[in-house]
Amino acid sequence: MPNDQAADPAITGGAPAGGATARGDARIHNIGYRGYDGPRLGRSHARRALVEQSVRGAFGIGRSAKSKILPLLLLAIMVFPAVIMVAVSLVTNTDELPLEYTRYAVMLQPVLGLYIALAAPQMVSLDLRYRTIPLYFSRPLERTDYVAAKLTALGVAIFLFTALPLLVLYIGALLAELDAGDQTVGFLQGIAGAVVFALLHAAIALLIASLTPRRGFGVAAVIAVLTVPFFAATSLQWILHDLGNEAAVGWVGLLSPGTLMDGIQGAYLGGATDFPPGADPSAGGMGVAYLLVTFGLAALCSFLLLRRYRKEGI
Repeated sequence: MPNDQAADPAITGGAPAGGATARGDARIHNIGYRGYDGPRLGRSHARRALVEQSVRGAFGIGRSAKSKILPLLLLAIMVFPAVIMVAVSLVTNTDELPLEYTRYAVMLQPVLGLYIALAAPQMVSLDLRYRTIPLYFSRPLERTDYVAAKLTALGVAIFLFTALPLLVLYIGALLAELDAGDQTVGFLQGIAGAVVFALLHAAIALLIASLTPRRGFGVAAVIAVLTVPFFAATSLQWILHDLGNEAAVGWVGLLSPGTLMDGIQGAYLGGATDFPPGADPSAGGMGVAYLLVTFGLAALCSFLLLRRYRKEGI
């Protein structure tokens, strides 16, 4: 038996002893594993890659053609009124734009809300549904990195969605030779409003979308959270106005994300609000309350989102 083993070409890799026939093409190959000697990019690179991938996904980039239709269609709807306003300003030679920069996002909140409802579940619900969360956490990414990356990505996507029409308005205003100083101040105020809008709505929408792996449920839930309180708060404001309780009208604006943004742009960004006549969101310290509630709500939603992912993937 030892002699037979020594003569086996599958073991020795040599020719069969004594002219024996080889057993097919049996061979032993030492393929082994090679160590990685390249650079270790670490957590920061992983976070940036996740942000970039999520932002691209929010606009359908890198996905199927069908996935690009709704985001790009909503973006076109968002930009179209700005193009019309620029055209009117160029033709009529008016002294100012038909709409203030800070009012643009407030006026087009339904379009923005629909886009947010589509983008937020796409970022987090699909990871839950297809159980890819453990794959993320098997890398150097921590749970705080994942949450921060998703919040940053959705915030950037919402900001781009909101700021692009403002840029069209600004360029059009300069082409129409409107006062450059006034237009620059208005544009910067609109950009500041877009930043606050993106921070608040990204935190709210991601928290809601993270509660279900079903994308359809996530879309419906985000739409409900953004629209139902808005219409309820607006209706209550007009009821109080009709009853003559003007002092309470502004405080009711604290009850929904949409009226919060309306109050902030009216109190700090020089824009008019959709509040009933006589309601001043900057009176009696109300403006400070709007700021505190806005940033407090964004921080609370971010904290709850982090808790949501604390045990995810284990």
